[in-house]
Amino acid sequence: MVTLRALTLDDAPALTRVYSGASIRHTTGKPLTLDQAHEKVRAALARAAETPRAQWSWGIVTEDELIGLIALRRRTASMGTISYILREDSWGHGYATHAANHVVSTAFTTAGLNRLEVMHHPDNPASGRVLIKAGFTHIGTSDWHTEDGTTVPYEAYALQKM
Repeated sequence: MVTLRALTLDDAPALTRVYSGASIRHTTGKPLTLDQAHEKVRAALARAAETPRAQWSWGIVTEDELIGLIALRRRTASMGTISYILREDSWGHGYATHAANHVVSTAFTTAGLNRLEVMHHPDNPASGRVLIKAGFTHIGTSDWHTEDGTTVPYEAYALQKM
């Protein structure tokens, strides 16, 4: 079973394991240091205290172990985006789908959003399958400009509140 919970500063070491190895292949490609992990948690806690709230972050936990992170960001008054990352050894167990379903529900209730959009790297089709299972529809590709100046055509998905 997987649950979502607020992050704590004690999660920083676990976050360094999440943001490493194959899990970061399609993100920055750089592992998270312990200092960066502490800063990521502090930033999430600060955003949780903001009014109005523009971002929510949850740790993805299974058997009392943090295995990932999922976030919801308000982009406009009615539209938001989600992002998630799981530790490589936790892939393929449905944890991302469960977490995405929870965040979709929160987005359309607590956050009051009407639309969610998500993108994933084209070399990561498993993320596309997670999104389809969570109710998203593939809507095409969108160019993503990387830090090194190249452009990658990311797969784009959307979900409209019913």
